[in-house]
Amino acid sequence: MKSVDDIKYMMRAIELAKLGEGLTRPNPPVGAVLILEDHIVAEGWHHKAGEDHAERDCLGKLPPIAASLKNATLYITLEPCSTHGRTPPCTDIILEKGIGRVVVSVVDLNPHHAGRGLDLLREAGVEVITGVCEEEGRALIAPFEKFITTGIPYVTLKLASTLDGKIADCEGNSKWITGSDAREVVQSMRRSADAIMVGAATVISDDPSLLPRPDEGRTPWRVIIGKVIPSNSVVLTDEAAEQTLVRTGNLEDILTELAQDFGIMHVLCEGGGKLAAGLVEAGLVDEFAFFIAPKLMGADGLPNFAKFHGLISDVENLTFHSVELVGKDVLIKAKLEK
Repeated sequence: MKSVDDIKYMMRAIELAKLGEGLTRPNPPVGAVLILEDHIVAEGWHHKAGEDHAERDCLGKLPPIAASLKNATLYITLEPCSTHGRTPPCTDIILEKGIGRVVVSVVDLNPHHAGRGLDLLREAGVEVITGVCEEEGRALIAPFEKFITTGIPYVTLKLASTLDGKIADCEGNSKWITGSDAREVVQSMRRSADAIMVGAATVISDDPSLLPRPDEGRTPWRVIIGKVIPSNSVVLTDEAAEQTLVRTGNLEDILTELAQDFGIMHVLCEGGGKLAAGLVEAGLVDEFAFFIAPKLMGADGLPNFAKFHGLISDVENLTFHSVELVGKDVLIKAKLEK
């Protein structure tokens, strides 16, 4: 039976899981919290692919306890694994510790494993509860879900524009349309992604590094869409040059390559307008993040969505999921209507 405390502790596990975003590919970020007598006795999360999963990270920090863990509850954002991969099955350590109750937000989305770990726990007499904070848990692993079920990455399209929809002036200058608060949020978004994608025109005009600052241990791939960029571009000459891919061709094929060959689950596309239009028209955008500055550029500025000959009859309809003030700017998160 679910309780108010279940929600509280699961939200803490989700908060911990987010510490691993951008570091776990091709695994999802996962968090875990162990509770005994209404006190947190251990916490953990999946720090990096190849390292301990969240359950082992959590239970490995368990201090010496005289009491049995039969009355303890382990909160996990995703069903514990039951097979031996780069690390041992997490179901094993849960049973070894004698934990009496396990609460899970989301059942494993991999059809080869879904429910198997939970069945093993139930068969051993462990009380298992699922679906606690499931909406938040599924949002946490949305890139992993897209990756595991379709074979292509989850795509977030981020566009910073003026109120009249311009991402640069008539000469291509874009620094800075939005304020420092908005740019800090973008750095956080970069830390959560596995790859940052832009068009070649953005590299030619701005010569960005596309790396998060501070990086906090993250070095996402940089994916440049276009035929040619200058050989002295930052993305080709900096300390992360080996993490740069330059690609042309069909966007869906490129995204498939990113997933299959590089284990990339989440792509953050930062434009420009032509690439944004290409992704939208191909139906490849999962989420939009519009940073809107209270500024007016004028008709000859560069548009954030460079589609031509659009008709009212074939507009792309979006649904706003959240709207928030970020400094003087507004951040709108939206998705295409199904």
